[in-house]
Amino acid sequence: MIERYSRPEMAALWTMEARFASWLEVELAVCEAWARLGVIPESDMAEIRAKAGFDVARILEIEEKTRHDVIAFLTAVEERVGPAARFIHLGCTSSDIVDTANALVLVRAGRMILADIDRVLAVLKDMALAHQNLLCMGRTHGIHAEPTSFGLKMAGFYAEFARHKERFTAAVENIRVGKISGAVGTYAHLSPELEAHACELLGLAVDPVSTQIVQRDRHAHYFTSLALLGGGVERLCTELRHLQRTEVSEVEEGFSKGQKGSSAMPHKKNPISAENLCGLSRLLRTNALASMENMPLWHERDISHSSVERVIMPDSTILADYILNRLAGLLKNLRVLPENMARNLAGSFGLFYSQRVLVALLDLGLPRQKAYEMVQAAAMRSWDQRRPFRGEVENDVEIRQNLSLETLERLFDPCYYLRHIPNVYVRVFGQARE
Repeated sequence: MIERYSRPEMAALWTMEARFASWLEVELAVCEAWARLGVIPESDMAEIRAKAGFDVARILEIEEKTRHDVIAFLTAVEERVGPAARFIHLGCTSSDIVDTANALVLVRAGRMILADIDRVLAVLKDMALAHQNLLCMGRTHGIHAEPTSFGLKMAGFYAEFARHKERFTAAVENIRVGKISGAVGTYAHLSPELEAHACELLGLAVDPVSTQIVQRDRHAHYFTSLALLGGGVERLCTELRHLQRTEVSEVEEGFSKGQKGSSAMPHKKNPISAENLCGLSRLLRTNALASMENMPLWHERDISHSSVERVIMPDSTILADYILNRLAGLLKNLRVLPENMARNLAGSFGLFYSQRVLVALLDLGLPRQKAYEMVQAAAMRSWDQRRPFRGEVENDVEIRQNLSLETLERLFDPCYYLRHIPNVYVRVFGQARE
């Protein structure tokens, strides 16, 4: 991933040096497991512990000749360790090391991403509680529908991101497996006991059945969970982009001193973070498709997945980390504009009360189609003539024959739309705003 969209802590997991370090971590765990089983003498194990290391430049130099990165890595380590290096990689195949090391790194990356999700959840909860009773217009098809609260919007996103966390937590646990089972998974030169020891040392579970590799449904689970997370980010950012449109102007991204919105138009303040995050979320979805296409490999393994994973593993985890942290900052600095929400509520002349009037007529026993036509006629007059809906209702002879002015006063109360929101909050947060 390019530096622009990389945060240092996550990017550090995917450097070439970190890649070889994770391989060495696995190789050393396998050696420790052999030592537990009495195969590696303690004197040789002490030598391996003391001397095992590598130089990236030397590995790359050797790879120019071998055309095999694991062999180049092993050769460079052997040069440092000396005779005791004969025990390193004993009975293993390359994928024992690479797949197990990938699990280590994906789990570490996953735990960072889960912490990132928690940061987003914390901001969303604060926003939901702060704006629980802030009325704003709810829109369907982009058209005014009925009032909702801005806090309820944020509560909905909170609930969704909690689901993303639950899915990704399961994916991280699902990827947390190693395999030290040999060339085709039969332990021909190893043993399940050795594998169990090595994985325990690494903090991994044992893949119950592996071939030369860990099967790629585990990886697809991981990357599709990130893709769904990206979809949630895009849904939230799309909402914010719509709400920042000049004609709506209910929220506004923070705009720092000295920031510029356009090279041509000095007045511009654009939703650049939300737009950026919508775009980057598409990459998470693209990479998820690649992870699913990696699942069907030939027999016990081919290499068609390897090149793909060298790209999508770092790119998707680095992107997810960047996206979530930028989103948390966007939300924390978001300007919420209640006066514009009130203006927009009034902008459709109170037409959103139409269902309240309809239901009141139905409660009196009027046939639904008759009542609907009566209210719709008043609503269309209000919209076409740009006059308050309440006035059209009060002046409608048929409606007024059924509904008193006192009843209409009750029907046109905006607080009606907030009465059940505390119940929703209790379901989502276990509490409502005090």
